[in-house]
Formats: sequence, C-alpha cells, structure tokens
Amino acid sequence: MVEEGLGSNFIRTYIEEDLKSGRFDRVHTRFPPEPNGYLHIGHAKAITISYETAREFGGSYNLRFDDTNPVKEDLEYEEAIKRDIRWLGYDWEDRLYYASDYFDKLYEYAVTLIRKGLAYVCDLTQDEMKEFRGSITSPGKNSPFRERSVEENLDLFRRMREGEYEEGEKVLRAKIDMTSPNMNMRDPVMYRILKKNHHRTGSKWVIYPSYDFAHGQSDSIENITHSLCDISFENHRPLYEWFIEKLEIFKTRQIEFARLNLTYMITSKRYLKKLVDDKIVEGWDDPRMPTIIGMRRRGIPSEAIIDFMKNAGVSKKENLINIENFEYVVREYLKRSSPMVMAVLDPVELHIVNYPEGKIEKFETEVLPGKDEVKTREIPFSNRLYVERSDFTPEDDPSFYRLKPNGYVKLRKSYILKCTGTETDNTGHITRILCEYIPDSSKVTEVEGKKVKGIIHWVSAAHSVRCKVRTYERLFTAENPLEAINKDISDVINRNSLKVYESCMIDNWISKAEPEERFQFIRNGFFCADMKEKEYGVPVFNRTLTLK
Repeated sequence: MVEEGLGSNFIRTYIEEDLKSGRFDRVHTRFPPEPNGYLHIGHAKAITISYETAREFGGSYNLRFDDTNPVKEDLEYEEAIKRDIRWLGYDWEDRLYYASDYFDKLYEYAVTLIRKGLAYVCDLTQDEMKEFRGSITSPGKNSPFRERSVEENLDLFRRMREGEYEEGEKVLRAKIDMTSPNMNMRDPVMYRILKKNHHRTGSKWVIYPSYDFAHGQSDSIENITHSLCDISFENHRPLYEWFIEKLEIFKTRQIEFARLNLTYMITSKRYLKKLVDDKIVEGWDDPRMPTIIGMRRRGIPSEAIIDFMKNAGVSKKENLINIENFEYVVREYLKRSSPMVMAVLDPVELHIVNYPEGKIEKFETEVLPGKDEVKTREIPFSNRLYVERSDFTPEDDPSFYRLKPNGYVKLRKSYILKCTGTETDNTGHITRILCEYIPDSSKVTEVEGKKVKGIIHWVSAAHSVRCKVRTYERLFTAENPLEAINKDISDVINRNSLKVYESCMIDNWISKAEPEERFQFIRNGFFCADMKEKEYGVPVFNRTLTLK
C-alpha cells in the first residue's frame, strides 16, 4: 500500500514559512520536462515531490513542456511523457502548458531587457564565446560587441527574428558580469538562430529562447509559487532570479533537492539515448532500461515506484542508494499481489511409468498465500509432465536433492517420485526422464522412513502451453557505471543481462493473461505478460525480479 505524503522534509518547512510570512497565500508547483527523451526513474522522484507537495498543501500542479529546442524535440517524447505520468497515477487536470505557448511573451521580455541596456546581440562564434568565457579559475572577457547601442541591438534582434542571418551568425546575450565566479552569470545566451520547424509553432520562429532564459519566466507566467528542482539547477538559480528581478515580474521561489541515484543504474539522458542508438538495448522501453516505460514493461508496479520515492525521503545531500532497497519495495508489493503459478522455463519431459495412462487428478494450490481470504485453485496432474532440466542430474551426487538416478523427489502439491531412468537421443541428450510415483504420498514428505528434501515444480504436459520468457540481470557491471566508464559506455555493459527461453511451458490457467498482468512463477521469480508482444500467438513473459 502506498504511503500518504512525503513526510517531514525541508521543502515542507520552507513552504510553511512562506505561507506564514505571507510571501505566498497558496502552493502551486509544476513538472517541466523537455520533450527530447523518455522519462526515467529519476524523473519519477521529481514528479512525486512536486505533485505530492502540492497535494499536501491543497495546491495545484502543472505539467509544462519546456520545448525550446526544435532540433532535439519530438511529439513521440511528448506523448510518452504524458502517458508515463498518468501511469504513475498523477493528473495535471486541465493544466497542461508549453514554453512554446510563451514564445511571443518571451520575445517581448528580451526586447525589454535590450531597452534597459541589459542584453545585446553578439557576433562571436561559439568557439570564440567559449574562449572569452574564461574558466572556473579565471575570469571571462567582455565581448567586443557588448557595448552596442540599444537602438542597434533592437534592430539586429528584429532582423534575427526576420531570418536575415544564418545559424551561428549572431546570438542575443544577457549583459551581466563576465568576471562572476558563477559561470552561468557570464553573459549567457538568451536567443540563438535555429532555422528549424518547431513541432508546435511550425515555421513561425527562426530564433528560439535558451532553456535558461525560458525556464524561470515560464514559471513566472504560470504564477508558480514553488519551483522544485534537482540540485543541478542550484547554480542556475541566481540567473533565473536576475531575469525575474530585471523584468520586474512575479517571482517564483526555487528549492533544490538531491537527485535519485541508484547503484548499477544510469539516468543520464545522453547515455540512455546512446544505449538505444547503439542498439545495446532494444529501445527506450527495453525492460533493462531505467525508463518509466521500461520498468512498466518489466512488470514493476507504479504503486511500488511511488512508495519507494516517498520512503526514500527528500534531502539536499547527494547519495548513492543501493538498488536492492528499490528491489525490496517492488518485491514486497509483488508478493502481495501476484498470483502463484507453475511454469517451467527449460522443460524436459517426465514420464511416470506406473501412473495410469489417461488418468487426470486435480490438486489444490494457493493463489496468494498469506492472504486472509482463502484463494485456491485446482491444478491438473497426469502421467506426463514437464520439469526443469536443471532439476535433474545423471550423477549420483549426494548433495543434489532433486531428480537423480534412484533418487526421490517431491512434486509440489503432489506425489513423491523415484527416478528410474532416462531416454536420450542419438547425441546422448536427455529427452525424457522416467519415474515411478509412490501412491498415497501426496500429503507426506517421507518415504521408507526418510524425509525427501527436494521439492520441484512441474506442469502437466496435456494441460500446459508453450510460451516465451525473458529473464534479466543488471544491465551494468559496475556499481557506479558513470564513474567506471573508461572511453565508452560499452565498457560497463553486462553482455549477459538478457536471457531468452523460447520454449517454456506454462499452466493453461495463464495462457490468456492480459498485457502487464503479473504472476509469481514458483521458484523462478515474478513475471508479467509483455505489454506489447505476442509471437505467433504465443504469450511472452518478462521477469521482473527473482524471488529474493
């Protein structure tokens, strides 16, 4: 069950102070993604903090796409972001906005700053600007175009908008301080020329505002009271506040929090895109990806994600959380909600030679053990079964407690068997295991006065169907992949992170599972029916997690 609220944290304390002092009389937050990639688990934290904070104070929550770069943005990403937020259980109601909605207003703001002598058109190339900018240890130098007159700057900026200049030929920069220790304050770019169609505004614009210029003003236009951002925006806050102060418009309060960092995981959008582009994974929705859609396809419940975010807390200090903490929350949720079923991933036929041909028995098994209400179902049993190939060894190994020559094993919820032999093909590959069952042993675990230690799962050959199953390991071999990367992301890729079983056998009961329906495959882990794939009518299941 998902916990309510985020609990006590410094963001709540700041907001309570703002309400008490009269700085604000309400709470209004937002989530401002750029539509240039898919949301990942780090975004889930940001969404949860912004939404839950607004809800706690009876406030409002906006979704705004900061779509200021037509080169990288795509309608596909925009629709995916909306879908993922809804799946997480959050609703922006009728408050869906776009930075592109404000392009006219942002242009007016730029003109205002030019008129105030606080912005200028600069002709330096990108490389020259980088050189003039200086470094963390050395101050920058003023552009030779910094002292253009207001009239000249207004004329040049108008001509930039009218498409008179080519890309890279001119930019509009804020006139702040080239010696500032904060690199973001060294005359940042406000507008650049991009002769690209925008997916919402078409060919109307050939100049586009920078993210840093559009971000704070968009918050102001929407009357956002509290801009809740990850810690990477802390050094940008003085710039956002400078623009707001000079424009004399509504001032949002920005509060930063630590990003979510999990071991064996990367949430850098650049690297995630590289994984997709280099075909290291099958796409943004690959179940090994930390994207919301990837986790959804893997079978991770949205409730477990939100529960984890709430329990992880809100802090200023960056830390690396063990992925096992997240997996624990997911596993506990799945234990309570995933019906148990028997499925054999790597099947070999087992023939019970002394069990009557054609006879069918039914044994009762739990669906959700540990629940207060009784939930059981019947499973069919016959003389031909499938069991895991790994549950048999031809060796007389005393430490092996499953099927072996002349050894005994207990079939889950059913009889005790004695292995009497095998059949092989002409290569020596075992094609069938031969056994005898012990009558009246379905409710006991001893034979000849000795306890049978091995218990294995099975499915009846006549009452099961073939399916495809994918199991997953961690995509990265390093606990902190970004630190471990040498030259390329492939340095830390686990090449055995995906294993595909093409001919698994599952109980008929789940052969018509709905997409995303979750199950516990006894002894094999938690699985879900793939949300997008069936191969030639054969169901496909993805493993979410092992049992422990």
